[in-house]
Amino acid sequence: MLRDLRERIAGTRAVLFDLDGTLLDTVELIRVSFRFATRRVLGRAVPDKVTMSGVGRPLVEQFREMAPGREDELVAVYRDFNMAHHDELARIYPGTVRTLRALAARGMPMAVVTSKGTRAASHGLTTFGLAGFFDTVVTADDVDRPKPDPLPLLRAGESLGVDMGYCVYLGDSPHDMQAALAAGTVAVAALWGAFTRSDVLEPDPGLALDRIEDLLPLLQGDVGRFRVRATK
Repeated sequence: MLRDLRERIAGTRAVLFDLDGTLLDTVELIRVSFRFATRRVLGRAVPDKVTMSGVGRPLVEQFREMAPGREDELVAVYRDFNMAHHDELARIYPGTVRTLRALAARGMPMAVVTSKGTRAASHGLTTFGLAGFFDTVVTADDVDRPKPDPLPLLRAGESLGVDMGYCVYLGDSPHDMQAALAAGTVAVAALWGAFTRSDVLEPDPGLALDRIEDLLPLLQGDVGRFRVRATK
């Protein structure tokens, strides 16, 4: 297995990234946005344990499960609050720009694959000066089957003109890892995001990083240092 991972990493032709919890630290923004929306629409704040467990999936799906029939109202209130407070509460993870610059200098094609809508994703990327690094951005508005379905990743690979077998996908949620494995990419867990180590490793991605800068030595072939197994 390790030898296979080394061979696949050596053949990497594109890197795909999740957005929230991977490139941008929006965990607190997401948490308070859920609290505000559920309190405003439902008259009660749904516990963080419930709301945060669905991070990485489209909002409408999460809210439909919480309050069937009220999902559109919840999404609208959430998005208005989230956009109004984005620049105040969102942060970029340390080392992100440095890592992306290094990959761009090597001529590595890159894409973002996110469950956010296009407007919110574009705002986040532009606000933190990241938009120019990516050849394509696939959002929840671009597909009818979002993560954990592999379709968004397949769409990104198609746009880049790179077969999934030669792509690496870095994400912080179990939904990211499930999508990556189903798509046939090399799945790499980001351990600094919204989910616990055990949650993001549950699908058994095989590789995990403690910080985004670790992506550079990984792609240079230091695979054994980042090899992990699922924590059941």
